[in-house]
Amino acid sequence: MVQCSGRLQCAGQPPTVAPSRQYTGSLADEKCHVYQGGRRSLVGEKEQESTEEEVFMEKQMNPESMGVVTDSSGNHAQAVAYAARCVGLPCTVVVPKGAPKVKCDAIQEYGASLVFCDPSPTASNYHVIAGQGTLALELLEEVRVGARQDEMRKGRIPDLDAILVPVSGGGMLAGVSVVAHLLQPKCQVYAVEPVGKDLQRCLEAKERLWPSPPVFLNTVADSIRLQEVGELTFPIICEYANHKVFTVTDEKMVQGMKLIFERMKQVVEAASGAGVYAAVHLLKDIQPKAKKVGVILCGGNVDLDVLPWLTRTTSYQSPTTGMSKIPETSLSWGDPEEGLEK
Repeated sequence: MVQCSGRLQCAGQPPTVAPSRQYTGSLADEKCHVYQGGRRSLVGEKEQESTEEEVFMEKQMNPESMGVVTDSSGNHAQAVAYAARCVGLPCTVVVPKGAPKVKCDAIQEYGASLVFCDPSPTASNYHVIAGQGTLALELLEEVRVGARQDEMRKGRIPDLDAILVPVSGGGMLAGVSVVAHLLQPKCQVYAVEPVGKDLQRCLEAKERLWPSPPVFLNTVADSIRLQEVGELTFPIICEYANHKVFTVTDEKMVQGMKLIFERMKQVVEAASGAGVYAAVHLLKDIQPKAKKVGVILCGGNVDLDVLPWLTRTTSYQSPTTGMSKIPETSLSWGDPEEGLEK
């Protein structure tokens, strides 16, 4: 999936086609799909545009700017690097130690320099959070566009019961929660986390209970391995997201990841697999029942030479334990549709 960005393009080049790495999926009526109403959902377009706009404003307001710096290892880093290249600004991306080579290579291909760091909360801002919130905006619009005509004639307004969001620093979760609350208050937004993040306890206490200094969790999902969410995003999540958090083990993330590869023909990383597994298997005890569920597939930065269900390892290098290992039990997949509502 690609999206055209006409607002920013590099001098001397034709209109740019830039990768849009964030997609939506929905689980409804026992089907998992990314098509609604005959068209693909290009989620992440406005998030990338908001990132580009920030860089463009920096160039406009500070013509002698020495460049831009951001901290990320995934989609946001690539968007900033791309935008900086387009306006001729140097870009440095602060990347967590042990980040997968496939992510580092993608960032550098857009012209950015990399600096590796120890664990630290992401320094988000309200503009980026708002851009990430358009994931929910476009997802909810897609559901309405894709509604059957007979439903509309009967006065049934298409909607979602829940949206699941894999969480790292919390910018995406905060933005999606605010937009869903404003546009469809009955739609519950749930975080999906790796083992050890302990977000639910913090939300219930409305306190940041994580130990100091920040740490990386040893998980196959490198994009959500930061244990704590950011100071800016935490109060937003407390107010607008459901305080129930779904915790998914590494082997279950890989099950969800493989299901998307096989059934939806989409390349997604382990963090996206966490959301899919939670939607299929962990929502059944929620009351009222969530029958129409949106899942944010938050990234597709995958090293295809190290697929976890083939090698039981990932290219993520843990600073303390080395290569992440997937338990042997992940080879037993079971029925991927077992948890869907009949």
